[in-house]
Amino acid sequence: MAAELSDRVRAIAAARDVPESEVFEQALERGLQDLWEDLVLREYFDGELDREEAIERVGQTKVERADRERAAVETDVDWGLGASVTHG
Repeated sequence: MAAELSDRVRAIAAARDVPESEVFEQALERGLQDLWEDLVLREYFDGELDREEAIERVGQTKVERADRERAAVETDVDWGLGASVTHG
């Protein structure tokens, strides 16, 4: 795994003509951004943040997408529960 990661970092650095340290820095920033968004959206769905505060922290597009995804999952679960009741 470590060798594969090192190979990827070297390939990205070479393709972008940047130092490997810059690739690591960008990867860390992207990873932290994803983790931050996950945290904010979890707090929003858990009721710890209101919608406006979540939008302030991660943006309206991210919150709206998360709302749509959650609604789709809830629809699928409702459908699945309905199917199991009907056929169960």
